[in-house]
Amino acid sequence: MSSSRISRLRTGALITTVATAAALPLARAARAVAVSAGAGRRSIRPTAERSENFDGDTFRNTLPGSVIDSGSMASVALAMLTRGRVGKPTGTVPLADVVIPDAAAGLAASWLGHATVLLEVDSRRVLTDPMFAQRVSPPGLLGPRRLHPLPLDPADLPELDAVVISHDHYDHLDIGAVRQLVDSQHCPFLVPLGIGAHLRRWGVPDNRIIELDWEEQATVNGLTITCTEARHFSGRSLNRNTTLWSSWAIAGPGHRVFFGGDTGYTPAFAGIGARWGSFDLAVLPIGAYNDSWPDIHMNPEEAVKACGDLGGRLLLPVHWATFDLALHRWAEPVERLIVAAKNSGVPLALPAPGQRFEAAGAVPESTWWVPAV
Repeated sequence: MSSSRISRLRTGALITTVATAAALPLARAARAVAVSAGAGRRSIRPTAERSENFDGDTFRNTLPGSVIDSGSMASVALAMLTRGRVGKPTGTVPLADVVIPDAAAGLAASWLGHATVLLEVDSRRVLTDPMFAQRVSPPGLLGPRRLHPLPLDPADLPELDAVVISHDHYDHLDIGAVRQLVDSQHCPFLVPLGIGAHLRRWGVPDNRIIELDWEEQATVNGLTITCTEARHFSGRSLNRNTTLWSSWAIAGPGHRVFFGGDTGYTPAFAGIGARWGSFDLAVLPIGAYNDSWPDIHMNPEEAVKACGDLGGRLLLPVHWATFDLALHRWAEPVERLIVAAKNSGVPLALPAPGQRFEAAGAVPESTWWVPAV
């Protein structure tokens, strides 16, 4: 064999080796993205079909939502790409030291950022929408990055009695957080219909999954936890609304908490308040709103109205400050909320990320989001 022929073979082998080495990380990344997307329709459908909110193909809201035309979508996309730092803080977001008492209180909350809250209800602990990831996206892909660190190491969480999840969007259902909690905790995951299929694909045992439709409830360690209506949508891929979305009513012998998850305003809140309230604490989303999607995220004024509908005695605002997911200024949600709450006489708790408060004591009121002069 000629030396040139040998040289060509060696070069070809080298190219093949390099290409294979380069392809392996891409294959692993593609696999991670596919796993993170969760279960497919075939796995979800048997559970979905038992719901009146499922039309045979997808779940639907009680009230039809606004339709965003392609022109509006294009203008919103352009605005998101060109908005610069409008949705980001001007400085470092101050974090509070997370204080976890040995015994859970009658009613307390620690806001860990976005919609993640460690609730204490009648000596039980419930974690809502655990989001530990650095980005809102499938693993390894670009997406909105955290604007402040997680205030505590998830390994330092106390023993939980329940984890509740509102829906399957990446900023509320974090595969990494689920897997950490499966390994470090023993409690059940309470989820809306269909999300159980995602959890099973990620290794959550069947005996730790409680899957509910709207108005269904389960009793967990002395707490009655009810899956309640929300106005939103779902989807972790191009397929939308294959799983249900929800809010949650959490009731102990002495206290009641409402967790809104991620929702637009809906008149259903009044019915929830009448059936499962009134609520000593209403945890409600106030951020990522826009006129182009008025039905899926409440604005601050709507959150105040919802608190009144629910019979909420104290409003804890969430779903702002941690990720830049809309076009408004970073602190605009809380600024508008304070005005609306004052006009309506609704008491607010305004903790910095990580800050714990007891509802029966002095609630946080400092304007921690205002940069120090």
